[in-house]
Amino acid sequence: MTYLLALVFLFFSIETIYPNNDDLIEYIRRVAHPLDSIRDLDPLIEAAADRRFVLLGEASHGTSEYYTWRSEISKRLIAEKGFRYIAVEGDWTSAYEVNKFVKNLPGAGNNAREVLASFDRWPQWMWNNEEIKSLINWIRDYNLDLPADERIGFYGIDIYAVWESIREVVHYFESNDHERTDLVRNAYACLLEFENRPQDYAVAVYQRRADCKPHVEEVVSLLREHAESLSAKDPVAYFNLKQNALVVKNAERHYRAMIHRGPDSWNYRVRNFKGTVERLADYYGEDSKGIVWAHNTHVGDARATPMAHQGIENIGYLLRNRHGEENVFIVGFGTHRGSVLAGRRWGAPMETMQVPEAMENSFGDLFFQAGIPEALLIFNDEVPSSFFDIRGHRAKGVVYNPIQESGNYVPTILPQRYNAFIFIEETNPLTPM
Repeated sequence: MTYLLALVFLFFSIETIYPNNDDLIEYIRRVAHPLDSIRDLDPLIEAAADRRFVLLGEASHGTSEYYTWRSEISKRLIAEKGFRYIAVEGDWTSAYEVNKFVKNLPGAGNNAREVLASFDRWPQWMWNNEEIKSLINWIRDYNLDLPADERIGFYGIDIYAVWESIREVVHYFESNDHERTDLVRNAYACLLEFENRPQDYAVAVYQRRADCKPHVEEVVSLLREHAESLSAKDPVAYFNLKQNALVVKNAERHYRAMIHRGPDSWNYRVRNFKGTVERLADYYGEDSKGIVWAHNTHVGDARATPMAHQGIENIGYLLRNRHGEENVFIVGFGTHRGSVLAGRRWGAPMETMQVPEAMENSFGDLFFQAGIPEALLIFNDEVPSSFFDIRGHRAKGVVYNPIQESGNYVPTILPQRYNAFIFIEETNPLTPM
């Protein structure tokens, strides 16, 4: 629910009067690359090849084409340019089951369908779908001929499976460190009192009836204190253990901030995104390169939208700011019309909904008028100044109501928000399993 609350104040309708768009439409026709096959991705693959982080967005969480094109980009970056891992806007614990499967680690599930079933919390369709099944089968096959320490990984950067992460940490200590098991159990007892009721925890903190912060931080401190010995025993298990403990710590901060107005709750979540990706980069080595899948709202640089003015951060901005724009390549996605998988409200059954035609003068409208059904545009120093006008860029979440479409547009300076943009004229819904 926090995800929706955080997005509500970002989106509002745009009623700006624009000058004649003919020159801009002609520029798109002249410069954009039609996408008829995976070979048409060549310019993007070359432009992104040497970046340490490639961020692949999506304008919704339920569109098949966004997943299939991101899969093709990811496969080529892995096979041709040496990228080592994919990190997605999904829960760490569920995605780690996928990681074990693609790397053939101990305890891995038997097949892709089985491991994707671990994404069992609403909205399950985001990762438990046929498009992702095809990708992880490809990664597993690709890994077969690689040494264990060179295999491609698959991870989650989100925090909503906090209760599952707690159980993973406790289980580790029960199996490996009986001496400290009670300490860890007692530390997490505070938060477990509110299991699956994060809103109640936020209220309890506000009313000063609960405060689990020092307890969850105690576990993180314990892991840091014994990092050398734990890592030496099993570096893979320790990395997973540490990440689960950090998910709990950051989720607690996220939930305690829910009760307050402002960007803090959102920002704690996206800082976990960034921290996880940076830890993966360190884990895979100084020269490693990784791919991030998340919503446009997360990957597109916040400074090119009203987000930055409202104190709202995202992973695109944070990574560019920390590592330099020369080390981060961001790809945004958009459409003109089609259909999408979403829910009418949080927790509602998923359904296929029709996506209306893009609003006049929005980026979806401009690309539609250019007449290239599927197009790739890479921004360079020759982008005309008219492309820097602020225009609406549609964003749909896991909750969607086409009737309220005018409120789903983020005012955006497209060439500053992304390094490249992929447009699909008419999209289709994901295929859930």
